[in-house]
Amino acid sequence: MEQVNYSVKGRVAVVAFQSPPVNSLSLSLRQDLFAALERMIGDSAVDAAVLVGANGTFCAGADIREFGTSKMLRGPSLWTLNSVIETSSKPIIAAIEGVALGGGLEIALACHHRVALATAKVGLPEVKLGLLPGAGGTQRLPRAIGIEAALNVMLSGEPVPVSMFVKTPLFDQIVETDLVSAATAVAVAAAASQVIGKRLPRLRDLEISEPDVDALLQFARNTAKIAFKEYPAAQAIIDCVHAAATKPFDLGLQEEGRLFRILLECPVSAALRHIFFGERAAARISDLPKGTQTRAINNVAIIGAGTMGTGIAINFLNAGINIQLLELGAEALDKGVAHIYNTYVSQVKKGKLDASKLETRMALLKPTLVYSDIAQADLVIEAVFEDMAIKEKVFNILDVTMKQGAILATNTSTLDVDYIASVTKRPQDVIGLHFFSPANVMRLLEVVRGAKTAPDVLATAMALAKKIKKTAIVSGVCDGFIGNRMINQYFAQSLAMVDEGASPQEIDSAIESFGFAMGPFRMSDLAGNDIGWHIRKRQYAEGKILQPALIADQLCEQGRYGQKTVAGWYDYKPGDRNAYSSVIVDKIISDVRYAAGRSLRKIDQSEIVDRLVYSLVNEGSRILEEKISQRASDIDLVYLTGYGFPIWRGGPMRYADSQSLYEVVRRMKGFSALPYADKIFWTPAPLLARLATDGGSFTGDAT
Repeated sequence: MEQVNYSVKGRVAVVAFQSPPVNSLSLSLRQDLFAALERMIGDSAVDAAVLVGANGTFCAGADIREFGTSKMLRGPSLWTLNSVIETSSKPIIAAIEGVALGGGLEIALACHHRVALATAKVGLPEVKLGLLPGAGGTQRLPRAIGIEAALNVMLSGEPVPVSMFVKTPLFDQIVETDLVSAATAVAVAAAASQVIGKRLPRLRDLEISEPDVDALLQFARNTAKIAFKEYPAAQAIIDCVHAAATKPFDLGLQEEGRLFRILLECPVSAALRHIFFGERAAARISDLPKGTQTRAINNVAIIGAGTMGTGIAINFLNAGINIQLLELGAEALDKGVAHIYNTYVSQVKKGKLDASKLETRMALLKPTLVYSDIAQADLVIEAVFEDMAIKEKVFNILDVTMKQGAILATNTSTLDVDYIASVTKRPQDVIGLHFFSPANVMRLLEVVRGAKTAPDVLATAMALAKKIKKTAIVSGVCDGFIGNRMINQYFAQSLAMVDEGASPQEIDSAIESFGFAMGPFRMSDLAGNDIGWHIRKRQYAEGKILQPALIADQLCEQGRYGQKTVAGWYDYKPGDRNAYSSVIVDKIISDVRYAAGRSLRKIDQSEIVDRLVYSLVNEGSRILEEKISQRASDIDLVYLTGYGFPIWRGGPMRYADSQSLYEVVRRMKGFSALPYADKIFWTPAPLLARLATDGGSFTGDAT
């Protein structure tokens, strides 16, 4: 495909470039742009040039797929392009519409003039990938808009409306229409100015004049230490801005390049890039026929007005979709509706929602007590208690009530979706939509594909997830799917370490120091210990757990369900979510240990972390081998968006790669040799063992 269209209007060359979908600056596009610029500079019939992106977008930045590869540095690099633009003897004008992000904005900053449509946005989002703007952005942007504004742009990483910079040297003009015509007029004027001896303006030649640069930057550093504790890119950006304010431009540019290269090799950036590509890969389903049509979803019914059902409802109401909320008791239904309303009222009070939107969203909600009212819904989501007998009864009713072509979804977190589908005469219409609590807050949605789920049902679920702003991960059918199947092993290992001598506080503290948002025992208290107890009792009956979790079960037998009962693994106070050590729990643990007759030992933080994380990795390996998950990055996204795994580590599978799978397996063998170890538990999954032997990885290069 031709990536650059070169045309001449009068004595101005219009260089229109395209690289769908967002005009990313791949090697091939850089080569074509370089050739077009050389052509313009060498053409005596041309006095100036306008750079414009095709298809309504200027440029969304570098091609991230090239980061860390030879293509990134192969000529012409982005640095070379910017040098050619900036040193051109003829004026070059950037005509910006849509977005100019990252390297796209850096190209515009190297131009002599910039004209933008009023609807355009600009930004430097590199910090989100653990990087800094590496092609002059940290040096030119502060000269254009000042240090404070430049830091805000670079540290937030968010696109900003061009109207924010209307009175700065960043833009010569901001226009409502006729962008290229306006940019061409600027080009003609710039060329005429040269004739009378005026020098071309360059942002590099501007001086930064701030009253107290050191104080401003120190404030930024102090803020970044808190907001970006585990992310070195923020401090590096501030260092570069300091160089811009205190050094000649070329020396500042050298410092920017040096720090960019360091960050590029940093594990944090590698992890964030892994997440970036993983989020895009998650939407691709390998065996879904190309061009599969989706079903229209205009009305959604939800069965159950409890915490989960109402949370699910809020997602759809936020997206402007009609909701019918069904509950069999009037009191429970009223309570559910009140919960939804109060959630919105709280958002209004916090300034997160306009009062008018509250009324608009509540108008979309239709409560009901009878199944016949939901018969014409396009999608129905069951969100009742996690008990197969109850769910079977619900799906029997839905099968005879719902119109043909309706999608029947279950919000089960562990149960067999294929069995649920089998109780209907339309298993092709059944799918699992496992929302995570609180459903209106948590990004993760496990889309559970049954053996007979129709392709268009799966495609519809994925499209709908995007509409309600969820990160959708496809899972096959197994007990617990991806997330809960793995967390089951993680929690089992937590309980094993309590049996061996560690306290819940020590285990929580160790894994939270590693970066988890919450340790296993605090997490269980938050979710409700009775939920895990209910699942364990089912698994005991099915023979899936041979060794009872005596301590955890005794807690539940005493009604210590967690925060909701102000007593769980920890004690709580009404209205206080802080966890306090419990003498009751200490005694339960002590009594069970004494009855078991085990000798106890001190378990250090390193062992706690590795046993917990590698229990996830080993089970994740089995999930991959069984094709429950399509790819390792899907597993990572489940844990990053649903279970509080530290983002800067990239997820359990990515983290294992970064440690080398050989070392992971070696460490697991050490755990297998510990006193009281479950040797079967610590036997490396076949896929993990193969990759470790072959020097492979789950996620590719783990630099």
